[in-house]
Amino acid sequence: MVLRLLFVLLIALNIAVGAWLWLGQDDTHGRSAADPEVPTLRLLAERPAPPASAPEAAATVQAPVAAATPASSAAKAPAQTTLAPTPSRSNTYTCISIGPFAAPVDLHNARNALTAQAARMRSRQEQTTQTRGWWVYLPASASRDQALAQARRLSAANIADYFVVGSGGQPNTISLGLFKDPANARKRRDEVVAAGFPAQMTERTETVPEYWLDLAVTDGAHFDWHSRLRNATGIGSHSTGCF
Repeated sequence: MVLRLLFVLLIALNIAVGAWLWLGQDDTHGRSAADPEVPTLRLLAERPAPPASAPEAAATVQAPVAAATPASSAAKAPAQTTLAPTPSRSNTYTCISIGPFAAPVDLHNARNALTAQAARMRSRQEQTTQTRGWWVYLPASASRDQALAQARRLSAANIADYFVVGSGGQPNTISLGLFKDPANARKRRDEVVAAGFPAQMTERTETVPEYWLDLAVTDGAHFDWHSRLRNATGIGSHSTGCF
C-alpha cells in the first residue's frame, strides 16, 4: 500500500515540474522579462553599420563645435585694457630752513603752524658752540700757598672780587670775574694789569643743541612764515638743499 502511494506522489511531482517548466519560462514563448515601455538594450556589435555618408555628416556636425570652442574660451578669458599713461606734472619747490629754536617745544609749535603751507617738512637737531661769557683770571700758581700769597697781594692793591680756585681743571688759578660783555671783561683785565698783575682774558664756551625746521614750498605759493610764528625772536631763515 505504501509503495503505491509513493509511486502516485512521484508521478504527480513529475507532472507539476513539467507544467512549471512549460508554463513558467518567458523565453519559451518569446516574451521579454522587461516592461513593455522599457527599450531593449543592444550591444555595439549588434548595431547596423552606418551608411557611407555618415562620416561626412559627422565631420560637418563636429566642425562648428570645434570652431566654437575658441570663441567660448575667449569669452571666459578676462578682458585686458591698456590704459594710456597719464602725463605727470612735476612741481618745482623752494626749500628753506627756519631756526634755530631753543627748545623742542618751540620746534613743535612751529611745525604745527606751518604744516598747511609746506609741501614737505622735516625737523633736525644740531650741536652748536655758544659763548657762556668772558673770563678774566690770573694764571695758576705752582702751589696752593703761592696762589694764596698772590691773593693777599691783590687785596693790598685794592683789587677785590677775586676767587682762588681750589679744585677742578684749573686749581690754584685766581678768578677775577666772568663777564657776558667782552668790553667789560677787557676793562677788568686792563685794571688788574695796570696794578702789576698778569691778568688774562679768555672766552668760555659750551656745546648746546639747537633745532631747525626744513620746509619744501611750492614755487608761487606766497609762503610767509613770519605771520604764522608768534614770539619768533631770534628766529631766521635761509635757503637749503631740497629733500
